[in-house]
Amino acid sequence: MLSAKSLFQEIVDNDESFALFCSIAAGGESQGGWENARIAALVPDTERGLAPKISRHGADEDKHGRIFNALMKKRGLRPVPVPPETDYTMLLERGGIGLAHDRLRRDEPLTVQDVLVYLAHSRVTEQRASEQMDLLRKHFADHPDLGRAVRMISADEDNHLAYCHEELLRLARAGHGRAIQRALRECALAEIRVHRDVSLAVMARMGRILGWSRPKAALLAAGIHAVYAYERLGGWRRMVSLRMPERRNALGGPPSPEPEFA
Repeated sequence: MLSAKSLFQEIVDNDESFALFCSIAAGGESQGGWENARIAALVPDTERGLAPKISRHGADEDKHGRIFNALMKKRGLRPVPVPPETDYTMLLERGGIGLAHDRLRRDEPLTVQDVLVYLAHSRVTEQRASEQMDLLRKHFADHPDLGRAVRMISADEDNHLAYCHEELLRLARAGHGRAIQRALRECALAEIRVHRDVSLAVMARMGRILGWSRPKAALLAAGIHAVYAYERLGGWRRMVSLRMPERRNALGGPPSPEPEFA
């Protein structure tokens, strides 16, 4: 029976597919770490109180990248090149979503509008990350090798999402509500397209590595298109709603220590 658990188990059990999965994940997390570090350094004076939380966000992302690399190292695997068509963060930036890397490389303070764009981008992408890690935690929380990593990263992604909700609501109360909703909608509609395209590219790569039959590959592709259709028709709205999280000040402390993989 084809299920999310059986599909991911196939990927985990094969060294080549596992190395590709971890390399894609590590690359995206490390890129997020760099982006957050630059944003923390450039945040405007009126929002300097956000800088420690943005730095914590970036430190978490860097930690996640190291965890995925450690999982490969434990199995005697080396990172592999990330195919451009599977690079989620790069494709979002290329689509004009979030703050451009050229902007972040300049030593010029950001504006409040830039901060809104950053938080809207994070709120949408962290929704995706939280959902994906929740799925992995559901099926692999007790896995002997992946369990600790999945539980920790999932908890961090939930914290990141809570932080985005809280800070966007604060800025909405300060009079930026309409700008926030515009940024959220634009980012969500772009993200669901990128997520569809990246999912198709990743599944095509995995299919070649694992020798999936044409019917199996076609079924998985149809499932990805069905998810996109649902999101395009209205599922994207879950990515733009804002509510005060149960856990307040979720990024107000130091990053949690990363697990060791002997």
